[in-house]
Amino acid sequence: MGILEVASGNSVWRGYDYFEEKKVISFEKISETLFKGVVSGSSNEIYDVTLDVAHPKRSSCTCPHAEGTRRICKHKTALYFTIFPDEAERLINEARAYEEEEEQRQIQTEKDLVTYVRKLKKSEAQELLLDLLFAGPDWQYENFIRMHLDDYYYS
Repeated sequence: MGILEVASGNSVWRGYDYFEEKKVISFEKISETLFKGVVSGSSNEIYDVTLDVAHPKRSSCTCPHAEGTRRICKHKTALYFTIFPDEAERLINEARAYEEEEEQRQIQTEKDLVTYVRKLKKSEAQELLLDLLFAGPDWQYENFIRMHLDDYYYS
């Protein structure tokens, strides 16, 4: 498994931010799969990072989050993206594609919902509305009353 697969989503995205902000001060290639680097942290602390791309959990960082653990921190992922910028680009492209697909799914779901609701008989729609209001969260019920029943009571 690669570093991006074993890192948390937060570490991947914060590491990407650090990559974009050019917080990797320097790095050197030790072997085909081992790299050492220096990364600036959020409080301008400097962290030493050793990145083993063949065995990511063997990587190390002197930051408080990862030191002495097998965690993949944002400093490790920032170094990874600096060494392999094509991986950073791939991550962003995949995220954009996912967001576009998700947006299209949402648009289709809304269209399907509108079609479904418009096909309901009046009595079915009334029953569904009452179920939603009585079984839903209190804020939904209270908001509906404020928006619709005040006019009903005071007109």
